[in-house]
Amino acid sequence: MEGSQKERASVTYPTYPWSSKRVLVTGGASFIGSTLVDALLDRTASVRIVDDFSSGGMRNIEHATANGSVQVLRGDLRDPEIAAQSVEGMDVVFHLAADHGGRGYVDLHQYACSTNLALDSLLFHAALQAGVEKIVYASSGCVYPLYLQADPDQILYLTEDMLAAPGYQPDGLYGLAKLAGELTLRALHAELGLKTASCRYFTVYGPRGVENHAVIAMIARAFLRQDPFYVWGNGEQIRNWTYVDDIVRGTILAAERIDDGTAVNLGTTERVRVLDAVSMVCELAGYSPQIVLQPEMPTGPMNRVADRSLAEELLGWEPNVPFAVSATFSHMLTGRGTAVEEPIGAGAAAGE
Repeated sequence: MEGSQKERASVTYPTYPWSSKRVLVTGGASFIGSTLVDALLDRTASVRIVDDFSSGGMRNIEHATANGSVQVLRGDLRDPEIAAQSVEGMDVVFHLAADHGGRGYVDLHQYACSTNLALDSLLFHAALQAGVEKIVYASSGCVYPLYLQADPDQILYLTEDMLAAPGYQPDGLYGLAKLAGELTLRALHAELGLKTASCRYFTVYGPRGVENHAVIAMIARAFLRQDPFYVWGNGEQIRNWTYVDDIVRGTILAAERIDDGTAVNLGTTERVRVLDAVSMVCELAGYSPQIVLQPEMPTGPMNRVADRSLAEELLGWEPNVPFAVSATFSHMLTGRGTAVEEPIGAGAAAGE
């Protein structure tokens, strides 16, 4: 680890003045974005959302917009005018907007995911021109080299320093775009002094999650008592699912404590097989369906688990919610806060 990171870890940070900050959340009507908006409002920040409502839903933010607490700008950030309007007058930008979906989308819509390269570039340029103080970027575990993640029997925890040239082999064009975003923000800090930070999200789940993501899809199927219960791949894939409130807390801490473009993993260190997650969800739903494996369907890497040591050191962050919490799943089985009725923006944030 670089010396500057070690020195920063020992600093005692003052209370961050969110009440005086004008904050933009891109993709702020999405699952993660709307939860971040709520947390920022709790900290009395002044919040603007930009979203094209292609993924999020108005229901996710209507409680915040009803009393005028949040300004909403509807538009696609791949439009330079929308990008410029969105950052005007802002101090801090949380950039979560992306063309993204679940594993099937990431694998089968490479061109759509490639448009994130343009989206990120336009937003970063607009933020620089507008004099934004800081950009915090929602990156992803998809930036890590696929060749490291092939063996589910290996006890592997992905550390930030495993991502370095010439070993780049990110997870498709989605992962490549996220990697490019991180590297661009590092360059913006090194060359132009812009404060930046990146957070690598590892498979986020929780209320308001949409049903094209793995855990929410499992819960939806259990809610409908699907039998047989279909599982993509061979079920041996290893993941560490991370609860949305923990992701949001880590993202805000990154805004408060990282300025130099450093990227940190936000994920638990729990190693959970997909088949074990399915069994857990079905048990909580109170039934025992026949499990049917679909090895021909997209599965992603076989072994993706975060090491969170750097986030602990730099942010003082660790997850509060373990995956195996019956109360969490019971709530989601009876009230999945899915965003399906009115789509909003290049809005879905990073998942796997």
